[in-house]
Amino acid sequence: MQPELIVITGGPGTGKTTLINQLVAMGHLCYPEISRQITLEAREQGIEQLFLEKPLLFSELLLEGRKKQYQQALTEASTCIFIDRGLPDILAYMHYIGDSYPSFFEEACSAHRYTKVFILPPWEAIYESDEARYENFEQAQLIYNHLQETYAAYGYDLIEVPVGTVEERIKFILNPS
Repeated sequence: MQPELIVITGGPGTGKTTLINQLVAMGHLCYPEISRQITLEAREQGIEQLFLEKPLLFSELLLEGRKKQYQQALTEASTCIFIDRGLPDILAYMHYIGDSYPSFFEEACSAHRYTKVFILPPWEAIYESDEARYENFEQAQLIYNHLQETYAAYGYDLIEVPVGTVEERIKFILNPS
C-alpha cells in the first residue's frame, strides 16, 4: 500500500521547518526542505546565492532532489510521510521571479502527486530573514500567492493551517477536520 505523502508548504518564514521538526520529535517520518543544502553546497563552490545568480540551475537541482525524496518516500514502511515543500513549490518560485523553465518541470509536477497539501499563510509576527532567506515580508506574501496559484493549477485543494502555537498547528495538521 502506498503511503500518504503530505506536503507542508508556504512562503518563507511561515514556520514550516518548526512544524516539521516537531512532527519528527513526535515520531513522525518527515523529509526536510533541501533548498538550504543546495544553497550551502553552491556557496562552497563560490556561488553566494545560487537561486539569484543561476535560478534555472538551482531549480533543476531542487527538482532532482525533490523527485528523489518523492521516490524514497514511496518505499518507506510508514503509512504517512510529511514533506517540507513539494515539486510545485519550484514552479511557484520560478513564477515569482518571472523566469521560464523547460516543460519537464511541469511534467514532473503532474507525475508526482501528493495525498494532501497543507499551506501556511504569511505571518508577520514570526517572520525573520536569515542568510538563506533573503526575501522581505511583502515578497513572502507574493510567494504565498504564487504557491496557492501553482498548487491549484495542479488540482490540489490546499488546506490552510491557521496561525497559532506550534501545538495548535500540529493538532490541526494531524486532524484537520
